[in-house]
Amino acid sequence: MRVLSSVLIAFATCAIVSAADDFKPEPGFKLIFNGKNLDGWQTKASKKNEKPESLEGKTEAFGKRFVVKDGELVVDYKVKGDRYIETVHQYSGDFTIRFDFKPGEGCNNDLLLLGTKFDIRAGEKGGLKGVKVGEWNKMEIVVKGGSADFNVNGAKAATQKTKGNKGPFIIRAEYEPITFKNIRASDGK
Repeated sequence: MRVLSSVLIAFATCAIVSAADDFKPEPGFKLIFNGKNLDGWQTKASKKNEKPESLEGKTEAFGKRFVVKDGELVVDYKVKGDRYIETVHQYSGDFTIRFDFKPGEGCNNDLLLLGTKFDIRAGEKGGLKGVKVGEWNKMEIVVKGGSADFNVNGAKAATQKTKGNKGPFIIRAEYEPITFKNIRASDGK
């Protein structure tokens, strides 16, 4: 019985890792979160004189506020602190960022990009229309001609004017749980 249990656990683990490895971005897109570690990401400096900390090869940031687990980027709400991670890559021109996200009840975490701020809110009070709590949802951010469209599950949730010519994609861990996967971006034009 123990052997069978061990085999089943090993098979389930392989299936989870394989599923994360099986995702292939659409033509013209590349993964900006590889599902294994935080390569290509850094902490966001909180003060002007501070330098960001590279997250290359790491699987966590800010005392496990952000954790890479089973191909996903998990924001652990039990670890307190208003924290930010950002891509090392600076985005400019026209481009698109897509990802899947699973918010918990009461989720209120932010995305920041080129001077815009978009709240991912979920739950009964003030949640985004069409967002399913505890289920995978789709986000698409389309930056074109000086504005950013934030589309959730295929519906436009907001349009904001961008500020500045280039900048990183930033994820802010603020309140309650959220998980991300398959974060990818198109080539800027």
